[in-house]
Amino acid sequence: MKRQAKPWLTSTQKSEIWTRWRAAESVSEIARGLQREVGSVHRMLAKRGGIAPPPRKRSPLALRPEEREAISRGLSANWSAHRIAASIARAPSTITREIERNGGRTNYRAQQADANALTRALRPKACALSSRARLCRLVAGKLKLQWAPAQISGWLKREFPVNKHMQLSHETIYRSLYVQARGVLKKELMEHLRTHRVMRRAKQASGSGQNRGAIIDAVSISERPAEVEDRAVPGHWEGDLISGSHNSHIATLVERQSRFVMLVKVAGKDTASVVSALSKQVRKLPKELRQTLTWDRGRELASHKEFTLATEVEVYFCDPRSPWQRGSNENTNGLLRQYFPKGTRLDGYSQAELNKVAALLNGRPRKTLDFMTPANKLAEIVGVASTG
Repeated sequence: MKRQAKPWLTSTQKSEIWTRWRAAESVSEIARGLQREVGSVHRMLAKRGGIAPPPRKRSPLALRPEEREAISRGLSANWSAHRIAASIARAPSTITREIERNGGRTNYRAQQADANALTRALRPKACALSSRARLCRLVAGKLKLQWAPAQISGWLKREFPVNKHMQLSHETIYRSLYVQARGVLKKELMEHLRTHRVMRRAKQASGSGQNRGAIIDAVSISERPAEVEDRAVPGHWEGDLISGSHNSHIATLVERQSRFVMLVKVAGKDTASVVSALSKQVRKLPKELRQTLTWDRGRELASHKEFTLATEVEVYFCDPRSPWQRGSNENTNGLLRQYFPKGTRLDGYSQAELNKVAALLNGRPRKTLDFMTPANKLAEIVGVASTG
């Protein structure tokens, strides 16, 4: 079935995207929040280099919508321009120009006239560098020397303390680089910035005070019971997400002793979706198979306490950038790529379809199990546990 394309972003959605971007949300988070494609959100942000357009403001001297409605009513009553002007305390010349530029007395429509006025007001302010060739050359030269925009701005103020035309803010430099529609500073100069980012990020995106990359009360793998390491006791799991196109994911769980695999459909990568789906699946396991879960440092398990409360399974986190600490899961994820090649969209699979794939993998003999299948090994483990 052909997937129906979503409509263009509305002005309300665009405004919300910029609001969320300024609040330091990631492109993926914004896309999920608006239920839009990541690519659509990224293209809109990248077009302006991550710098939000200035808010539209009406000049206090401009006609207001209600005044244009009054003009329309006056024309319907066949009032003169002078009488209409007097009724809204405006100059007659203002009313005359307003009527003439918007269709004349017979075709004037207040709503259309107001829209026309907003369109005519779209006159972008010229960049300070566009009219100051010497200043532009100086800024470009300093950028090539890996000077930061803030350093350039401060140096200019010291070098030209009196000449205001040779001064500008660091924000102006960033805008000239990231908003390429201005065409003042060449895009290649961005390579000399320290961060090499293609889009300007919000100040809050530094992660200060947001616990970004940190999981509250995470228990390190170093504190995991020794019995987990030697695989002598069943019920200890390793978990992760495998990713597909369009920001889609599947949660994978591997039992360390039997290498038995469970695949879990998740609605998104956010911690609420992942924890909810994992909890529902793990609660189906018998008590003896619910001991511990080892996960990487992904924020998708930030709500690990809720998972433990729902399942009675303790969660331990690997050290940063140490995938070998959950080697069984990493190996299994590699095997799963036979069924879910990279670039596959994963959110189209139902839980029943994921269960079928897991059954295929659990039915394959494994050398590490002396060529027993994970399904048979788990059945043996559960049988021993129940009779022991």
